[in-house]
Amino acid sequence: MDTEDHKALREAVAALGKRHGHGSDPTQLWSDAAKLGYIGVNLPEAYGGGGGGISELSLVLEELGAAGCPLLMMVVSPAICGTVIARFGTEEQKRHWLPGFADGTRLMAFGITEPDAGSNSHRITTTARRDGADWLLTGRKVFISGVDIADATLIVGRTEDARTGRLKPCLFIVPRDTPGFTRRPIDMELNAAEKQFELVLDDVRLPADALVGDEDAGLLQLFAGLNPERIMTAAFAIGMGRYALAKAIEYARDRTVWNTPIGAHQAIAHPLAQAHIDLELARLMMQKAAALYDAGDDMGAGEAANMAKYAAGEACVKAVDQAVHTLGGNGLTREYGLARLITAARVARIAPVSREMILNYVSHQTLGLPKSY
Repeated sequence: MDTEDHKALREAVAALGKRHGHGSDPTQLWSDAAKLGYIGVNLPEAYGGGGGGISELSLVLEELGAAGCPLLMMVVSPAICGTVIARFGTEEQKRHWLPGFADGTRLMAFGITEPDAGSNSHRITTTARRDGADWLLTGRKVFISGVDIADATLIVGRTEDARTGRLKPCLFIVPRDTPGFTRRPIDMELNAAEKQFELVLDDVRLPADALVGDEDAGLLQLFAGLNPERIMTAAFAIGMGRYALAKAIEYARDRTVWNTPIGAHQAIAHPLAQAHIDLELARLMMQKAAALYDAGDDMGAGEAANMAKYAAGEACVKAVDQAVHTLGGNGLTREYGLARLITAARVARIAPVSREMILNYVSHQTLGLPKSY
């Protein structure tokens, strides 16, 4: 349940979203939200943030989504990159990046997905090797959002463990114009303000202070960013589902056939009610995941974040589908703005981790069943 502070924040963000609305300029919305303290609400106060947590940040994204103007880079810049740097960065890294994240003047993208690794983060081939005091980073990344508008990208690479010889994940900040760091836009059917890119890192030379956190922390630092990513993806999906559902409810109240609003018919009303229930249940799991994460329970948050992302993705797809179906032909027109969500909603099932991999996680980690791979 929302606290009084959360209710006030939710109402304020909803009002901002309503002023901008569907089709608004995302750059201006980002700037306005940042000035009001919403973009950096989860970042430490000492660095210009709001001092809140992922609970507050997910609430902001959900309400903007419900108003028809979600900001995808909120999943990446303040949630993943901001959280990782705030938890594990050096004092210099925090001073350099966090105030800009908080006031919206700086953005950071996040690069983990690779062409051949898929959902298997253990098969990441982007590697970093030492060259004197520097690092040399080589590899490829795909489906990386917003690289063209970001000041830098937080790249997940792997380094060799001196004790075991095995490769372990490490995080590096790569500024946009670093020599050897190139990007190519991916031609997507999905029509979104934020573009997707393939990245190539060809012996990218980075100073020692490009490494975020401890070289030996490995998965701890990685999942410090991935759990907020899952929670924020759930918020994105829930907001999108709420927006679609609200459009359908308004239409079902007003659209009259044979002297009766179509919403009076159970064949219309019941599926919309079910969609609402599913979105509310997904939100509860998202709030649980955020509360666990903000309390420092990384293990508990990992399980809940995966469940929240799964539930929200399913609820979003069903809500959008039912909304389009409720409007019939009008659901496919540009005027009502629902048809574009058919593709966008499926992203919540696919990214940043597929629903099948979440089911693998729950069956292995929660139920204790043996792995199939």
